[in-house]
Amino acid sequence: MGMEENAGRQAEGGQKEWEGGKLFDGEYRLMDLIWDNEPIRSMELVRLCEKRLGWKKSTCFTVLKKLSQRNLVRNQEAVVTALIKREEVQKRESEIVVDKNFGGSLPAFVTAFLSGRKLTKKEADEIREMIEKAVR
Repeated sequence: MGMEENAGRQAEGGQKEWEGGKLFDGEYRLMDLIWDNEPIRSMELVRLCEKRLGWKKSTCFTVLKKLSQRNLVRNQEAVVTALIKREEVQKRESEIVVDKNFGGSLPAFVTAFLSGRKLTKKEADEIREMIEKAVR
């Protein structure tokens, strides 16, 4: 579904769903903690942020608030859950990289990615299988 098609859709509870776009590094790092631990109490998330990211409580809550405003997380009754799957964010961010840096050309991206790099037979087999599944 393209960004235009997604714009304006309503999520559960009447909130607008995420309309795509890039996550900043700190936002992605916090989302990683949420995805790995959800549902998680907000104070436990603060402790994880301090331990794993070196963040103060105020930083954690500032980034959490931004994610909530962007409809990526829900912080209800001090319990935080993700409103979007990790795979959806990874897919969208990958599309942004390919569009921005390679003119939307997946072969140009793959060429640059593989430049000077050798794949194992297992990696090559996995990629062939993905390509076969993606061919229409």
